[in-house]
Amino acid sequence: MKLVSFRHGAKDSYGVLAGTDIIDLGAKLGAHYPTLRQALLGNAMGKIADAARSTKPSLKLDAVTLLPVIPDAEKLICVGVNYHEHRIETGRDKSAYPVLFLRFADSQVGHGQPMVKPKNSDRFDYEGELAVIIGKGGRHIGEPAALDHVAGYACYNDGSVRDWQRHTHQFTPGKNFPATGAFGPWMVTADEVPDPKQLTLVTRLNGTELQRTGTDMMIFDIPALIAYISAFTALRPGDVIITGTPGGVGDRRTPPVYMKGGDTVEVDISGVGVLRNPVVNED
Repeated sequence: MKLVSFRHGAKDSYGVLAGTDIIDLGAKLGAHYPTLRQALLGNAMGKIADAARSTKPSLKLDAVTLLPVIPDAEKLICVGVNYHEHRIETGRDKSAYPVLFLRFADSQVGHGQPMVKPKNSDRFDYEGELAVIIGKGGRHIGEPAALDHVAGYACYNDGSVRDWQRHTHQFTPGKNFPATGAFGPWMVTADEVPDPKQLTLVTRLNGTELQRTGTDMMIFDIPALIAYISAFTALRPGDVIITGTPGGVGDRRTPPVYMKGGDTVEVDISGVGVLRNPVVNED
């Protein structure tokens, strides 16, 4: 299944994508599970599947505004420098442990919505990534069982304000300007992605391919990330792990390539989807 969070009129909801139509699950299940995160928390994937089979689509995809897949995520845990090529281009030494930082939920937009270049920086960079949405929580999750805790996968653009990212050795400011991250267009459920190490990730800016990798090139794969993260914090359904970007970021090119108003950026992951966003300058 492909699950979307969306706004229709003044109402936020979530549903199952059926071709170019949407089965509005919020209208059917919203009394108990008002958001997709609440449905994951309530272990309601079976009810979602049943509702999808028994309910006719009521909305057209082009009639709604897509929101970030999990608009109200409790935790957005990002992984830095997690591809070999990116580690080399940044000049970083190998690390025994994943580099982690956090994003705020309100720093994100959905598919088709503008990513905003901050007015106090001209170094707004793209970062195509694979996002992992947790479906079953836990602490001290072992790597052999880790993928059993995954609800699904989505595309992510971890837009980075490079100068603010490097004001100190902590990444937080450069990763949390409003509307600088993009998350979508939907979550593909884990049963449709049998091996997340066999995906191809491509990032394009104005149609030009700037990043391409196989997800098998991650330094720390998804089971290793889940095991490490759950060792220090309890993962809960609806939490998101954003697994890192490959080589080819704009900041490390000669000359550098940054996003600006009027651009269009795409993150394309095989078997998952294409996340596409225009870029605007902050007013």
